[in-house]
Amino acid sequence: MSVQILLQGKVLGAEEFLLNAAPAEPVFIGRLRWVSLLSEVLPRALIAELGLSKMLLGSSGGEQFLVVLPEEVRQQADDFLNAARSDVERLSGGRLQLLWAITENLGDWTVVRKRLNEEFDKKQNTPLAAHGLETAGPVDEPETDYFVELAASLRDAGTVGWSPESPAAIATGTGKHTWAIGTSPDAVPLARHTALTDDGRDSADAPVLASRAEGSAVWGVLRGDVDNVGIRMRRLQSIEEHVQLSVLYKQFFAGEVEVLCSLPEFWRKVNLLYTGGDDFAVYGAWDALIAFGRELQRLFQRFSDENLKDFPGAEGKTITMALALALEPNTPLVWVFERAADRLNAAKSADKDCFYLLGRTLEWKQLSDAAELKDELTGMVREFGVAPQYIRDLCGIYRETRRAPGAKRAERPWRFHRRVYRILGSSRSRDFQKARASLIADLVGKNPANLKLRPSGRVALEWARLSTEG
Repeated sequence: MSVQILLQGKVLGAEEFLLNAAPAEPVFIGRLRWVSLLSEVLPRALIAELGLSKMLLGSSGGEQFLVVLPEEVRQQADDFLNAARSDVERLSGGRLQLLWAITENLGDWTVVRKRLNEEFDKKQNTPLAAHGLETAGPVDEPETDYFVELAASLRDAGTVGWSPESPAAIATGTGKHTWAIGTSPDAVPLARHTALTDDGRDSADAPVLASRAEGSAVWGVLRGDVDNVGIRMRRLQSIEEHVQLSVLYKQFFAGEVEVLCSLPEFWRKVNLLYTGGDDFAVYGAWDALIAFGRELQRLFQRFSDENLKDFPGAEGKTITMALALALEPNTPLVWVFERAADRLNAAKSADKDCFYLLGRTLEWKQLSDAAELKDELTGMVREFGVAPQYIRDLCGIYRETRRAPGAKRAERPWRFHRRVYRILGSSRSRDFQKARASLIADLVGKNPANLKLRPSGRVALEWARLSTEG
């Protein structure tokens, strides 16, 4: 019986490659689509070129893949991936790197995984081990035209293709080997929802999406990532568990994010950038992104409760997100995408299972409090006719940090609250008086001497300000 080998591939340098994109939105989106598809198409093309069964594909997507091969094709697999590696570097201007490790499928999965990781470490730390004795030439700029065309053609494409002449290029509709785009087991998953302009002819860009927001015409980027998924994957005891969990995460993001984007409250307000093995990114109208994040977190919680209940520990069972808003309507998408990544990293460093939103990191349960308080704040405008400017005035009243030692004593608390009453105005209406008292209590909590807003209070103020300022 032939000995089986495991081949694991990884695409490295994606963040650097993406953040070096030209400011043009189509170029950046084309790069994102290409990076997302590389780890889906390359393993399928390898298996097809070797004439092997599709069942040998273990897992794919999220910038890595795992396939099972017979020992006899090891050299052919190396030749295939060497050609693909060179073409990846050509198309990415030397910023992306394709690495792979091969080992016998013998022993416990923990031992096999260790051997694979050791080979990856060797190739990353000693470049000649990965590239041989080839002399590195000058780094060229990425193929911009290719990515623009890819972004446009993928919007409505039904298939993707691969050809040996350009082993890292992904085509639409043609190629030596082709695969349908979809959710069936043999299809290549590609989440690609795109809102259209009012005439239905073109993709809506960021300024158009901003114009569809409620209140302020602002757009942003929402990014999310499963917490400690690496720890969860390292604790798995068999390759079957590894493949099963990898597929579950990928299917959740590829399926649920696409479905969410198509719902009436989102389909004209958001564009999907990508879904990976355990993360996602969308951009669009600021108000839709907040609602989108809340709903996706609810769905992920239900997913983890149903599918991960047999795995001990909290790792891989929660999700953290971050929303970054554009400073101007024409701010390049790649800049806001990078800012969202920075906010997400900061949130995950401080906590887990949370949401970075409007300058604060909130636990998901705190976000519900902020939403209720936002409704109270906007209700004062819509139900009682208070001027929207009052929300901005409130932002300047309550301090955000404690008074430093030795600093001048702050104004007495009741004087602050007296200013709040003046800002809100007066009315003999009992409903108005009740709403005003409730709002002040919810802003500062139960302690009337407190001048420091809770994080959810500060978020609610900014949220309400964006909702009421046109």
